[in-house]
Amino acid sequence: MTRDRRRLEDLFGIVLPLIQAPMAGVTTLELAAAVSGAGALGSLGSATTPPEVLLDQAEELRALTDGPFNLNFFCHEAPELSDAGATRVRENIQPLYDELGLGPSPEPVTPPIAFDEERLSVLLEIAPVVASFHFGLPTDSALATIREAGSKIIASATTVSEAVHLSERGVDAIIAQGAEAGGHRGSFLVAGDDGPVGTFALVPQVVDAVDVPVVAAGGIADGRGLAAAMVLGAAGVQVGTAFLACPEAAIHPLHREALRSVEAEATTITRAFSGRPARAIRNRFTDLEALDPIAFPAQLSISGPLATTASEQGSSEFLAMWAGQAAPMVRGLPAAELVEVIMAEAEEALGA
Repeated sequence: MTRDRRRLEDLFGIVLPLIQAPMAGVTTLELAAAVSGAGALGSLGSATTPPEVLLDQAEELRALTDGPFNLNFFCHEAPELSDAGATRVRENIQPLYDELGLGPSPEPVTPPIAFDEERLSVLLEIAPVVASFHFGLPTDSALATIREAGSKIIASATTVSEAVHLSERGVDAIIAQGAEAGGHRGSFLVAGDDGPVGTFALVPQVVDAVDVPVVAAGGIADGRGLAAAMVLGAAGVQVGTAFLACPEAAIHPLHREALRSVEAEATTITRAFSGRPARAIRNRFTDLEALDPIAFPAQLSISGPLATTASEQGSSEFLAMWAGQAAPMVRGLPAAELVEVIMAEAEEALGA
């Protein structure tokens, strides 16, 4: 299936076929603005941002850059918490609360971070060039109103079947997220942690299965990865971990320090932090298999106090240090410079 590789640029009004991954809780206005200003697509991880704050952020971002940007949201189902499950996880995690002097572990609660009517209303008011979704898509009626507002819609797929599903729902582009990717997997038709596929096996299969631009994500941190993705038929790439080390990123100093010395095999998939599979730098908490976490995102209300307290004491053992398998390749450059370097490397690799 032949594709015009400029379709992504034309679709989003960008100059370069590169998207900065949204990364909720880590991206900043300065990071997104720098990437958009460099000709790529800057993104804000908006799922955890209160809707009224998001309005202000969008206004500030537009003051920082004339370039297009992407707002990202979560489309998970809010879990129903059972008393038995809450009791179980509280009992399992209590020894860690005792160790840090935190007292009784709290009753788990579900943070209101799923895409809802209020977030839809704010998204429609902002009308960014791109609206992206993780863990599936909102309702057909919501998608229709987003399109009417003028936003392009993209979403993550971790399998070919997920990509086909997204294509049938009418997305404008698909992010093929491989198992190497840092942070939360965008899976929504995959049960648990079954069936992860590597980026460079997934991308050509998705390219062959759908007729919209495909964006490769996972394990891509330099121009060689971008070039390889393009050869496999991708219209561009989404890069996350490489931007974590940029000075504009809002990561904890302990996380930043860990990125400087991490090895690829030091990242692992864990459900301990949030209740959903996510790739992070291995520490004591990632390996707590006996924790038996509750559903996403309620688990965050249990793990969060441990991370906050331990990091205040100078320990990263309970901190969610999201990172993909390309973490050893991060360079700590300013975001705009990183975009420029990645593109130059890709041109060299492609012989352009």
